[in-house]
Amino acid sequence: MAGTLLIYLVSCLFTVNQARIVHRCDLAKLLYKEDMHGLQGYSVSDWLCLAFVESQFNTSKISENADGSFDYGIFQINSHYWCNDHLSHSENLCHVDCLELLESNLLSSIKCVKKILFEEGSLNNWIQWKLHCSGRPLSYWLTGCRL
Repeated sequence: MAGTLLIYLVSCLFTVNQARIVHRCDLAKLLYKEDMHGLQGYSVSDWLCLAFVESQFNTSKISENADGSFDYGIFQINSHYWCNDHLSHSENLCHVDCLELLESNLLSSIKCVKKILFEEGSLNNWIQWKLHCSGRPLSYWLTGCRL
């Protein structure tokens, strides 16, 4: 068990040191494709703003919270409820390993955010989105992104 935990922690540190920043328009194109299946009532601009205010488009970001849980990936998805980080009890409602949320293809992250939106009903659980994106004009996030 201790060996598995050590390997997990080392892989997290390696991932953090290998920050991968997604270009805004590349994320917009991926989200635009996903919009065909619905972004739970939010626009691509909302999702872009969320990714920026939570991680500055960094797919490998991991943040520790005061309660001992961690937030993972470009959308900073919390380990206590939504993913399994093997470090603490998790409800793992997205049925995903937290390390998958650090992958560059982002499909696990997008799928999990959709699940969160389905369960919670809004992006308001992301405090930074609520403070910096909610109710604001966001069309500029798509500027120059030939969709």
